[in-house]
Amino acid sequence: MTILAIITALLFILVIWQLIRINELSAAIKREDVTGLPDHKENDTQGKLLLGFLVLFMIGFVYTVVEWGPRVLPKPASVHGEKTDFLFYLSLGIITLAFLITQPLLFYFSYKYRGIKGQKASYMEHNNKLELIWTLVPGFVLVVLISYGLSTWVKIMNPKFEEDPIVIELYAKQFGWTARIAGEDNKLGYANVRYIEDVNILGIDKNDPNGLDDIVVQNLIKIPVNKPIKLKMRSQDVIHSAYLPHFRVQMNCVPGAVTEFSFVPNKTTAEMRQDPKVIKQIEHINKLRESRGEDKYEFNYILLCNKICGSAHYNMQMIFEVVSEDEYKNWLKEQKTFAQSL
Repeated sequence: MTILAIITALLFILVIWQLIRINELSAAIKREDVTGLPDHKENDTQGKLLLGFLVLFMIGFVYTVVEWGPRVLPKPASVHGEKTDFLFYLSLGIITLAFLITQPLLFYFSYKYRGIKGQKASYMEHNNKLELIWTLVPGFVLVVLISYGLSTWVKIMNPKFEEDPIVIELYAKQFGWTARIAGEDNKLGYANVRYIEDVNILGIDKNDPNGLDDIVVQNLIKIPVNKPIKLKMRSQDVIHSAYLPHFRVQMNCVPGAVTEFSFVPNKTTAEMRQDPKVIKQIEHINKLRESRGEDKYEFNYILLCNKICGSAHYNMQMIFEVVSEDEYKNWLKEQKTFAQSL
């Protein structure tokens, strides 16, 4: 089938080439201009078409904003998420402003200065003032954005908490997540893939006392609201990416290394379900699911993999449920420690 498709494509190209040759020969016989240069009528037509395209382009832009604007993520459910969103929307605002200035001018000038009979184009070799303006202005904007972005990133990656964060390990493998919560000592025990066997799915060292009180969970993990969380991430096989969109958390999970990301969730799952924007988005999702005969979806904070890590990449999901501190402590008491699971 592949060879047949290649042969078909080559024959199609050959036919097009022959048609072009026939057209050129026909024009030569009729003593027509075969240079391919447009005349004034064609220039006028192309200029008007570009103006029309500008109108359609702007209509498409407005439609995209109106149609897909409500689909973006709701307000962040973490303290640092507000800084992340401000930086994102600041960058997006500057890009949108530049787009709305440059694109209409580009197409309008293509129309205004199209080739018209009797109109002579002026030639300008160089203009130092213009060169200075369109070099310094974007340069200044980029310096400000990059400096502010680096400052924000450093603060996010090096947070200062009033209390010790709860240490949680996220362990990635094709195609699922496993979480390990540090026990009462708030220290994770040493782990290595060489120790993986039977129920010891994370390869925790049985001889390390720090790991005996660790709690291993799958599918769902609960975390307390307004408490700092430190995520330590490992990967068993390939590079994955731990992505919690509503917390504005993302960090690669690299085989042979441990990466970290700390954050403070400030909205419980129940509170987020009452957010007006979330309610509208869930209604929209459930209309689509209903049309396909699928079950209704209820909002949850979901841990995803943001790297295309294989054929079942889409299955890498884990629910993060944000609850009150009391509910979190009660849930912890119901879980088995590593020592108990052995």
